[in-house]
Amino acid sequence: MNAWQQAADVGAILCLLVGAGLCLVAGIGLLTLPDVLSRLHAATKPQSLGLLLVLLGVALRLRNPVDLGTLALVAFFQMTTTPIAALMVGRAAYRTGQVGPADLLRDELDEQLSGPRT
Repeated sequence: MNAWQQAADVGAILCLLVGAGLCLVAGIGLLTLPDVLSRLHAATKPQSLGLLLVLLGVALRLRNPVDLGTLALVAFFQMTTTPIAALMVGRAAYRTGQVGPADLLRDELDEQLSGPRT
């Protein structure tokens, strides 16, 4: 095993550990944070970064072009679906009254939901 492969393996281990830690923090945040918006933040930001770091660690370890393509697709679909899912959860929470006016700095949906002003 040459020095580059050993360095890639060490980088893979670090990425896997940090990514798994971020995913764990996101899971703990989902269980402990008090409101929907805080939980939504925990479900999207650290979880997405954690998954990307895990995928990077796996890519550094596997080094096979077919596997790298598959991991790139997983990362692409994760990064495209996570913001959409967060938006839908946030809208559903707003429409069902789980998000109050005190939780928001600016309520942009109120104007859209109440109709045009005349």
